Amino acid sequence: MRVREFPLFAALLLVLPSCTARPPDVAPRPVPVARPMPAPGSALPDDERRALDRTLARYLRHRPGRAALAVHDRTTGTRYAFGGGGPFLLASVAKVDILLALLHGRRGGRLTGHERELAERMIRHSDNDCAHELYLAIGGPDGLDRTLRRLGVRHTRPGSGLSWGYTRSGPSDQVRVLELLTDPAGPLPARDRRYALDLMSSVEPAQAWGVSAAAGPRGRVALKNGWLPAEAHDGLWTVNSVGRLLVNGHELLIAVLSERSPEMATGIDTVERLARLAVTALTRSPSTAKV
Repeated sequence: MRVREFPLFAALLLVLPSCTARPPDVAPRPVPVARPMPAPGSALPDDERRALDRTLARYLRHRPGRAALAVHDRTTGTRYAFGGGGPFLLASVAKVDILLALLHGRRGGRLTGHERELAERMIRHSDNDCAHELYLAIGGPDGLDRTLRRLGVRHTRPGSGLSWGYTRSGPSDQVRVLELLTDPAGPLPARDRRYALDLMSSVEPAQAWGVSAAAGPRGRVALKNGWLPAEAHDGLWTVNSVGRLLVNGHELLIAVLSERSPEMATGIDTVERLARLAVTALTRSPSTAKV
């Protein structure tokens, strides 16, 4: 689905949340160490990587701002990453990181009804007040930072204070977050993995743009997007999209991050085109054919 009008990202949470009534206080629980994850996987062969690099660079040469992406084809084990220049603001993509920290901090225990309501509104409707409340519940920036580092997400820095939308990260780190949320060998039990994918598979239709453009009419998508006219960039737009795609028999985890687009629609076009180019190349590559 293509949508061209969206509400602005709310000012970064400098007021108390009003999502729902607050839950009773609970004692903090120790956070477990993650179980071992599978081997990192293989890189795209050099000739195919260079060809895809050229394709993406040629497209971005005529686009405003900058962008980067990372993809992990879990069916073949192939990984690909493109773009540099430092981290990006995550905007509402940080809500996926908050969800991971929330689920991981429960040690496999069930979320309360209140926590589930907050999580569902945070992911499905991108509710900022609910994200704010859950951010406090996981310990704010220090809690998120501790959890991500413990889980091997080492190049993501939560925004200062309560500005979770100003968390800075790169696409490879966000693919790692998706792996931790969905991998059977990861730190979450099957129930929590299903829950996370269910939320990301049922975002409201107006927010179903982004990496979903690479899935085609028969693909299946679980995603979360972020968009923000960033003061740090003089009001230019940060537009991001991350998710899991099931395409032509391939299961792909993908993160596309962009910044400094003059309009949100321009950023969406950039993110969607990059996702299509990368996914098409990986799923049609002879070296990544299923065996």
